[in-house]
Amino acid sequence: MIVEQFFEDYEIGFARRSFGRTVTESDIVLHAGQSGDHFPHHMDAEWCATQEFGQRIAHGTLVFSLGVGLTASTINPRAMSYGYDRLRFIRPVFIGDTITAKARITEKRDHPRRTSHGIVVEALEVTNQRGEPVLACEHLYLVERKAAA
Repeated sequence: MIVEQFFEDYEIGFARRSFGRTVTESDIVLHAGQSGDHFPHHMDAEWCATQEFGQRIAHGTLVFSLGVGLTASTINPRAMSYGYDRLRFIRPVFIGDTITAKARITEKRDHPRRTSHGIVVEALEVTNQRGEPVLACEHLYLVERKAAA
């Protein structure tokens, strides 16, 4: 879906929640192959059985990718991703866990050099099926203004 929103159209406090996404063994194996991260925490079930969590855990970068993807439901031709700040992996995500993402607009600010754009900050929280936070970060958007400031 395409939704055109200018910087002025974003409202602090606006929130949206995704559907759930169950993390599979295939997700972990594919991510390991793409990222080159074959650490035993993700790939070695026998070794993991001797560790604190007792089972393989999803890569933090996989959970981040899935969480961001869950919020990518619209295209705004007036905005683009400007990056991510304050990324934290709060709890492990295991094979079979179902994650959900919630995104909430927390801040709008001027861009330091581009008067034609502003920065919109969206807090992203990813939770597991028990409602426990597993990942948090801030997604920054570079958004076109209706008129240059």
